[in-house]
Amino acid sequence: MSTETRFLLSQNDLPKFWYNINADSGIAPTPVLHPGTLQPVTPDFLSVLFPMELILQEISSERYIQIPEEVREIYKLWRPTPLMRAVRLEKALGTPAHIYYKYEGASPVGSHKPNTAIPQAFYNKISGTKAMTTETGAGQWGTALSMACNFFDMALEVYMVKVSYNQKPYRRIYMETFGTQVFASPTNRTNYGRALLAQDPENSGSLGIAISEAVEVAATSGGTKKYGLGSVLNHVLLHQTVIGEESLKQMDMAGEYPDVVIGCTGGGSNFGGIAFPFLRENLKNGKRTRLLAVEPAATPSLTKGVYAFDYGDTAKMAPVMKMHTLGHGFMPPEIHAGGLRYHGMSPLVSALVNAGQIDALSVKQRATFEAAVQFTRAEGIIPAPESAHAIRAAIDEALDAKAKGEKRVILFNLSGHGHFDMVSYEKYLHNQLEDYEYPADAVAEAMKDLPHVTL
Repeated sequence: MSTETRFLLSQNDLPKFWYNINADSGIAPTPVLHPGTLQPVTPDFLSVLFPMELILQEISSERYIQIPEEVREIYKLWRPTPLMRAVRLEKALGTPAHIYYKYEGASPVGSHKPNTAIPQAFYNKISGTKAMTTETGAGQWGTALSMACNFFDMALEVYMVKVSYNQKPYRRIYMETFGTQVFASPTNRTNYGRALLAQDPENSGSLGIAISEAVEVAATSGGTKKYGLGSVLNHVLLHQTVIGEESLKQMDMAGEYPDVVIGCTGGGSNFGGIAFPFLRENLKNGKRTRLLAVEPAATPSLTKGVYAFDYGDTAKMAPVMKMHTLGHGFMPPEIHAGGLRYHGMSPLVSALVNAGQIDALSVKQRATFEAAVQFTRAEGIIPAPESAHAIRAAIDEALDAKAKGEKRVILFNLSGHGHFDMVSYEKYLHNQLEDYEYPADAVAEAMKDLPHVTL
């Protein structure tokens, strides 16, 4: 008897609402602070960077926020995305566990990022924004916002972390194909970039630095440019919940319910996107699904960082948020999961981990690529290195179920494909990947420069 492996929704099943975890978590939101005064920000301050509709979503406590029809029509280019059962991987592992993955690589640009890029571009367009700025690590976010700005006829500048800019030239070309300008950060285009290059001309960049440059350009544009962020902020995670809402329907089609839901975490968007609707079911309907956030051992903000107020960028220009952080001055090693190299974490994900509603673990780079190759050889999809962190944890869950002789239903978010990551895979296949671990004594040093917040 054959096993059904693809669970497909029709376009009529496309969610009409985004889900806001703030309505059900029971955790009081922490304030966002002005980077200069360290007092709660006003809408006027945030409006320098964001259109008002996104600011209202950022602070909303409404359970559901309606998705504009203009956004849903573009979502239909790829949504709903498939839910797959990885039966070949199950067989290769010899596990009684059932492994499912939500395949966000089905989007036009190959990742989950357009789920928020499209609404961000839409709200900017209707508010009169002429151009946008942003940063990108591995290039998935920059590519998604490039597509979105192109659809809404807006210009875009992307500040791409230099190590990823050099590792992934085809990501740059992809963005340029949409009409985007892409710059290797740090650059000579901003005051902050010039200052860093004067200190170290070989500076390889970080997401914190790239954010600083993109924020500086928007903030000094006289209102002609706004800033878009691909992770971390509440409204970004809100937009991503279409992933989990679809997954709930598809797991019902499969006749199963997950014991564990897994996502990789850099800033928290794809994890929150799949996990938050399942957390709602835990909180409101008595489900007991374990929610597991997986991060690199080289940048382990959730597992080794401090839960504290910190700047969102290196130059201390972005708002200050309470989050798990390794310190805004943290310079991550040049790992190949460029999208997971951020010093901090989503305030929402951080608060939920702190409250014990979400679990977190870190995995090393070589073990992550080992899992990615194992998945590729079983299922035929080459995952993005970021997504491979979730695959590592899913495989370990399946092997644990095997060792204990128990059935376990595992769901993970395959948030992107790895078609532009062949250099990374080449290094793994030729045993040239290093394993980096965050130094145990680095936390205290990083915390010396945290803002002194008194509210």
